[in-house]
Amino acid sequence: MGVDTALLSQVEGFMYPNEVELQWSVLIVLYPFITGLVAGAFILASLERVFKVEEVRPTYRLSLLTALAFLLVAPLPLQLHLGHPERSFEMYLTPHTTSAMAMFGFVYLWYLMVVLIVEIWLDYRRDIVLQARSQTGVLQWVYRAMALGSDNISPRSLAIDDRVGRFITIVGIPSAFLLHGYVGFIFGSVKANPWWSTPLMPVVFLFSAMVSGIALVLLLYMLVSWVRRTAIDMRCLDTVARYLFYAFVIDFSLEMLDLVHRIYVADESFKSLDFMVKTRLFGSQILLQIIIGTLLPLALLALTQLARLSDRARKGLYATAGVLTMVGIFAMRWNVVIGGQLFSKSFLGYTVYKMDFATREGLLPAILLMVLPFVILAVLIRLLPPWPESAAHRESA
Repeated sequence: MGVDTALLSQVEGFMYPNEVELQWSVLIVLYPFITGLVAGAFILASLERVFKVEEVRPTYRLSLLTALAFLLVAPLPLQLHLGHPERSFEMYLTPHTTSAMAMFGFVYLWYLMVVLIVEIWLDYRRDIVLQARSQTGVLQWVYRAMALGSDNISPRSLAIDDRVGRFITIVGIPSAFLLHGYVGFIFGSVKANPWWSTPLMPVVFLFSAMVSGIALVLLLYMLVSWVRRTAIDMRCLDTVARYLFYAFVIDFSLEMLDLVHRIYVADESFKSLDFMVKTRLFGSQILLQIIIGTLLPLALLALTQLARLSDRARKGLYATAGVLTMVGIFAMRWNVVIGGQLFSKSFLGYTVYKMDFATREGLLPAILLMVLPFVILAVLIRLLPPWPESAAHRESA
């Protein structure tokens, strides 16, 4: 039985049956959120290694370990989303160069195995060798395995490590951009969805990744210093917060540029998207993303730049701004992934996303996936301490 399209155009709220159930769940929201944290943390680390911003040195190693911990977890949301996760290996066995999703596997493998792990190994090689010599029992075997048979820690050898590591970092910067820019590219290339189809999507994803990664490292640095009962380097904290503010301003400007462009063009989808923002996404986009997660942390960071505040006051404002920033970036990912699926292709009907709890793509797996990188990071910190005193050899090399 055919459908009268003329009659259908007069029906408000109609959705085709295959549009009612969302294909991408909260796990797909986590995927760009986690990869963004990886890219942002690595960019912060590159400030000290490549651009010689000495003020952020206390966070250099912490940034690298944070990037590695979250990168190891990054593909897991996609694996859980797949009905047959074991088939993901086929992208390596039968590469499809015209598929952006398939090529991500090679980008991920390059960034993980060649860029991040090699840079961390080169930076920590001296520490690993010394630990392999001093430790006993199981830990000694662990450090020996991590040393990969290397035992030469002469000044000349360490100088070579530093030069090669700097080169790897330089290569890693565009790799980090490619890793997360690809995610925005995936959404931006979906022409059938006007919420996603914009050439600014990859750029917005990139700068929001920088914002979220810098905010995460800032919070981790404050938390780790509090746990270790060591003094926070305020010069470092102020510098990290300043770069967070700069990246946030650019990110917010790009998002507003995209919004103004949509309002100015006002194509056939504008009425539907406008209605959705004012109703279904009002809480997550207007309140969480824009007001609480963007304008408020921007105001707090701007206050620390303009006013002369005590160290304690700045710490409180930085911590608050960092938490709100993470909330805002996650809300942005939510609004892109979930919001882009809430309206029909006919621009007439709308649906809602109902998230289960203890299912494969429910809230519980999402919480566990967000906790897992911090567990991995704790293990990495135990094996490879990122404290400034453990990196003193870099100054003497």
